[in-house]
Formats: sequence, C-alpha cells, structure tokens
Amino acid sequence: MGISFVRQGLKHLKEVGTITRSSSFVSKMMVKKAQIKDAKFILELGAGDGAITQHILDAMQKDARLMIFEVNPEFCKQLRKIPDNRLIVVEDTAERLQEYMQQYQFPIANSVVSAIPFVMLSDQECEKILKKCQDVMNSGSYFVQIHYSLMKKKLYQKVFGEVKVKFQPLNLPPAFILYAQKS
Repeated sequence: MGISFVRQGLKHLKEVGTITRSSSFVSKMMVKKAQIKDAKFILELGAGDGAITQHILDAMQKDARLMIFEVNPEFCKQLRKIPDNRLIVVEDTAERLQEYMQQYQFPIANSVVSAIPFVMLSDQECEKILKKCQDVMNSGSYFVQIHYSLMKKKLYQKVFGEVKVKFQPLNLPPAFILYAQKS
C-alpha cells in the first residue's frame, strides 16, 4: 500500500495532502484521543489507503460501525478490500456526510477521525465540513484531526471551542494531532 500512496500523493496532492502515510504512532494517538474503544458510530474523513482505518477497526467494539469518506477512487478500491463487515466505504466528499449517515442508518457520530488536508481547502470549505461534523456528533464525543502545521487551529476553535494539540514527531513529516470534545 505504501508505494501506491506515494504515487497518489504525487498525482493528487491537493486531495491527498501528503506523499507519506500516517505512521502507526500517529494512528494510535488519534485512535486514543478519539476514544474509539467506547464509540458505536465512528466517522473517518479522508481515509487515504487505510493507514489509520486499520487502527480504528482494531480498537472498535465488535458491534460498532465505521463509515469512511474518501474522494480518491484508487484509495477507495483498496479500502473496499478490507475484510470487515463493520466498515462502510463512501467514495464522496465529507460535505455530504449527513446524507450518507441517513442512508446507512448512522444516528450520530460518537467519534470523528479526520485526515482531510484542510490546509489545501479554503476557510469556508473547512468551516462547512467542521460544522457538519459538529452537527452529527453527540455531546461528549471527540473530533480528532491530523495536521502538519497549526495554521488552521483558530478555525477549529471557532467551531468547537477549546482545541487541544499533541505533537507526534514519529511521523514523516512530524504531525500535530488536534482534538476537541463537543460540549
């Protein structure tokens, strides 16, 4: 999966956002901050080739469900090969997450894990997606996002209020994990 990720990252940098997969250190940190082990309905946005997805699936309860959004067709092909009936792969933008949640009978999101390259999007596009996430999250649930800079932190604060940051140097490039709890 690694070489394919680099190839897709180079060809479609705006939608992929990087040319390297998230490390297992980043993935584990995101899963922990999102409190996946306690969640029943989980959203993953910008799943890429599944580097974080597999860690989410490993941490999920047996009766939990994971809906992932990915716009890259090649990544979606790879994601659909993951043999787990708790997984729903949506080949579409996260801007339409409410439609798909209704279609697949996802009543709420207990956790949202995102690797969407928000730095590549306008503030308006980012805020629209973040507000949609907040709208479907239940009180007390977590939104967790990977970033390679803190350029958009104020945008997360505008939508979620308090946003905490963890730095993970064991990633290429080193990453910031931003996380917020819906009140």
